Amino acid sequence: MTEKYCCMIMRINVDCNACCRKLRRIILRMKVIENHLIEKQQRRVCVFGRFEPADVAIKIKKKMNRRVEILEVQEMEGEVQNEGE
Repeated sequence: MTEKYCCMIMRINVDCNACCRKLRRIILRMKVIENHLIEKQQRRVCVFGRFEPADVAIKIKKKMNRRVEILEVQEMEGEVQNEGE
C-alpha cells in the first residue's frame, strides 16, 4: 500500500455543535490524518494526511451514520526522505 499525501474536501451535514464535536473526535482518533478543518456553515470538512481517500470517507460515514460526499481530492507532491542515506 502506497498512500500519498493528499488533501480531501468532503461534504457532511453537521448541523449542531454535538455533531461537530463527534466528527472532530473521530478525525482526531484517525492516525493517518495529520490536519483537518471543519467548516460548519458550509458543511464542508477538509482533511490532510497520508491516506486513501475512499477508506477515510467510508470510515467517517460508518462512525457518523451520515452521508459523506467527496467533493475534491488533491494529491500533494513532496520530498521523500530515505532512511538509508
